[in-house]
Amino acid sequence: MRILLLGGTREARELAVTLTGERGFEIVSSLAGRVRDPVLPVGEVRVGGFGGLAGLREWLAGNDIEAIVDATHPFAGTMSAHAAAAAGDLGLPLLHLRRPGWPARTGDRWLRVPDLAAAAGAAADLGDRIFLTIGRQGVGAFAHLTRPWFLIRAIDPPTAALPPRHEILLARGPFTVAEELRLLAERHIDVLVTKDSGGELTEAKLTAARERAVPVVLVDRPPLPPGAPVADTVGAARDWLLAQAGSPDSSASSAGS
Repeated sequence: MRILLLGGTREARELAVTLTGERGFEIVSSLAGRVRDPVLPVGEVRVGGFGGLAGLREWLAGNDIEAIVDATHPFAGTMSAHAAAAAGDLGLPLLHLRRPGWPARTGDRWLRVPDLAAAAGAAADLGDRIFLTIGRQGVGAFAHLTRPWFLIRAIDPPTAALPPRHEILLARGPFTVAEELRLLAERHIDVLVTKDSGGELTEAKLTAARERAVPVVLVDRPPLPPGAPVADTVGAARDWLLAQAGSPDSSASSAGS
């Protein structure tokens, strides 16, 4: 079975490793190419966009893909929508692999918002020194805010318009709780803005904010397209693929709908 594995997430890399040891699977991992020096998964990798829905549909048909696993970032809504539409058009089985969002804990001061525009308005009301950990592509939503000062952390330099008062911190995680506590203290951060990406690798900033009683503006995930099953672990995704291949070791109940 030839599978297109979408995404550069940790879960996508782990699934690529897992499937490499399974007979009968041929994996093509696809990365968007938005990070200058991405961590590559094992096996065959393509980097770059498909040229929209039509391009994805053409690529799938031309490369004999038999199933799609959408393991993109939880906020890659456009790619997930294109994957669902293309799978439906071509009659291909599709699975969304998504890690769970972060659960609120005692002491958290979270304000959930639906999008970055709402996050900008909420953050400006909460404080004057705002820490943005939303990726480089979303900082333009804060460019109109002239009063607050922003610490903008990203892997690559932002290309969008920036708020006039800011500092760029280029760094790649994961970061420890001690590192995040030190950063919040040294920069006198009084608001954290982040996306509900989930996962242990980027959770330290939330722990640090909790310990320092810093409010967090948390952007909710966009909804997944309806219809396809969703798995929240790599093991469940593997079981789904085994079921698609007709393996007697499969467990179709591991992926919920």
